[in-house]
Amino acid sequence: MKARSIPLQNNVAINLSYYKKQPGKLWARRLTILKSFLSFSILLAWDWLTRRLLQNQRLRASILRQKLIELGPTFIKLGQFLSCRPDIIPTIYLDELANLQDKLPPFPNQQAYQIIEEELGYPHDQIYAELIPEPVAAASLGQVYKGKLQTGEIVAVKIQRPGIIEQITLDIYLLRQLAAWAQKNISLIHSDLVALSDELATRLFAEMDYVQEAFNAEKFAQLYGKLEQIHVPRIYFQYTSHRVLTMEWVNGIKLTSTEAIRAQGLEPADFVGVGFKCSLRQLLQGGFFHADPHPGNVLVTSDGKLAYLDFGMMSEVPPEVCDLLIISLLHMITGDFAALAEDYILLEFLPPETDLTYLVPKLAEIFGNIREASVAEFGFKQSFSKLFDLIYEYSWQTPTYYVMIFRCFATLEGVALKVNPDFQVYKVGYPYVTEWLLTKRSPVLWDALKSFWLSNQTIEWEQVSDVLENIYQSDDFNLNYTLELLLEFLYSPQGNSLRSALVNEIATNIESLSQETFDDVMAWSRSIITPFPTTTKLNSTLQNMQEVINKVLVTKPLNLNSFYELSQVFVRPEAQRLGQEIISELGRRMLMRFMPK
Repeated sequence: MKARSIPLQNNVAINLSYYKKQPGKLWARRLTILKSFLSFSILLAWDWLTRRLLQNQRLRASILRQKLIELGPTFIKLGQFLSCRPDIIPTIYLDELANLQDKLPPFPNQQAYQIIEEELGYPHDQIYAELIPEPVAAASLGQVYKGKLQTGEIVAVKIQRPGIIEQITLDIYLLRQLAAWAQKNISLIHSDLVALSDELATRLFAEMDYVQEAFNAEKFAQLYGKLEQIHVPRIYFQYTSHRVLTMEWVNGIKLTSTEAIRAQGLEPADFVGVGFKCSLRQLLQGGFFHADPHPGNVLVTSDGKLAYLDFGMMSEVPPEVCDLLIISLLHMITGDFAALAEDYILLEFLPPETDLTYLVPKLAEIFGNIREASVAEFGFKQSFSKLFDLIYEYSWQTPTYYVMIFRCFATLEGVALKVNPDFQVYKVGYPYVTEWLLTKRSPVLWDALKSFWLSNQTIEWEQVSDVLENIYQSDDFNLNYTLELLLEFLYSPQGNSLRSALVNEIATNIESLSQETFDDVMAWSRSIITPFPTTTKLNSTLQNMQEVINKVLVTKPLNLNSFYELSQVFVRPEAQRLGQEIISELGRRMLMRFMPK
C-alpha cells in the first residue's frame, strides 16, 4: 500500500510541523482563500455604506455559494455545515447554502483503478468481475461506480478523490488560523470560531474514512435494519478500506420522483411518514441517526421499502439526552411552555441562571399550534428558525448533536414539501413520543410521565386519555405489552405516588357508589311502589376511566386476540396486587366508618 505524505489526522501540532516545511504551498492557497473572502467582504461593505445590506442579502448569499464552490471540496462542505447553523448566519444565507450541491466533475478511471490496487492489494479486475467505466455519481470527496464481484453480487464501489486528504488538511489548517485571527481581532464575533473549525475538521475526516462509514452502516443495520419498511445495504468489508468502500447495490427511486414511485404502484406520501418516523426512532430510541437523509441518500425500492445510503454523515445522542429530547417534544406538542423552557436549561441550551419569565410567552408564540399544523403551514425548519431568533436575546448554546438534528429534520421537511405539503409532522410524531415515554423504561421518562399525569395528588384524566390514545395509534402497538408496562410503571419508584392517587380515587368512587346504592335500597324498602334501581351513576373517577377506554377503542376496536391478551394481564402479580390495594383501602374506610368516634 502506498505511503501518504501527510498524516491522516486532525492534529493541529502535527499539521503545524508539516506546513512549516511547505511555505510556498501554504502561501499560495492562503492568498487564493483571502482573495475570495476579501472580494466578498468588499461587496458587504458596499451594501452597508449604501444602506442596502438587507435588500441585497439574497444576492450576496448566492454569490457566497458560488465562491464556496470555486474554492473546492473543503469549502463546499463548509457551506453545507453552515447551512444548518442558524445561530451563526442569517436565514436567507441558510436557504441558499442548503442548495449547495456537492457535485464535481469525475476524476479519470485510471486513477480510481490505481487507488483500488493501492488500498485492496490487487488490480481492480481481480476483485470485480465488472466495473462500469462511467461513474454513477461524482462528489467532492469521491465518486461511485456500479460493479459486480467475482462471486456475482452487484455492488456500489465508492472511491476517494485523489489528493483530497492533502487538500482538505491544508484548507482546514488555514481556516483554523483565519478563525483564530478573526475571533481575536473582530469584536462583533461572539461565536467560538476555532471550535467550529475544529468541529468541521472532525466531521470531514470522519466522512473521508470509508472504514468508519462501513462501521456506521453496520451499526445502523443492527439498530434499524429489521424494521419492516427499512432496508440497509450490506457492506463487503473484505473489499473496503480507508479510501475504497464496497457495498450492496440498491435499485431504487428518489423519494421526490413521485410519478416514478406511483408507476410502481406505490404512494409517495406514505414514504414521507415512514422516513419521518424512522428518523424519530433513530433520534429518540437508538440515539444513532442519519444526519443527511436527502433524496439521493434515501431511495424507495420496488418492494415498498426505504433504503438508506451513504453513512458518512452520522451523529449520536447520549441516552440521557434522548430522554430529555423526548420530554421536551412532549411539552412542545402539548403546549406546556413553562416546562419546555426548563427543558432547554436541562439540555444545556440555556445557562441555569436564565430568567425564563419572558421566554415562556415567546415559546408559546412560536410553538402555539404546531400539533395540527401541516409542514407547509408550520414545519420543523420554520419553527426552529424562529426559535434561533431568540439566540441574540439569551445566552443560547447550540450543541453539535442539535445542529445535526436540525439538518436531519430540515432535510426531511424539504422532501415533505415537495411530496406531501399536507404532512403533519408533529401530529404524526406524537404517538411515537408518547409510546417511548412508557416503553423505554427510563426513570427520567417515567418521572416526567408521572408529573404529566398527576397534579396536586389529582390524576389529570384528560392527559392520561391523550397519551394512551396516541400510544394506541402507533404502528407497533401491542396491547398486552403496553398494559404490562403500565403496571410496571405504577409499581416503580416513579409511579408510586400516581398509584396511590389512583387507588385513593377508585376507592373513593366505589365508596360513594356503594353509599348511593345503599340509600336507594333503603328508599325502596320504605315504599314498594318505588322500583329497585337496576343501574347507578358512575362517579367521576370511574366515569373518567370509562371515557379513556372508550376514546382509545374508537381508534382500534378490540378483537378476540386482544381480549385474550387482556385476560393474561389480569393474572399478573401487579394487577392482583393493585386489586388487593383497592380492596384493602375500601376495607380500611368501612372500618373507619363503623368505629366509634
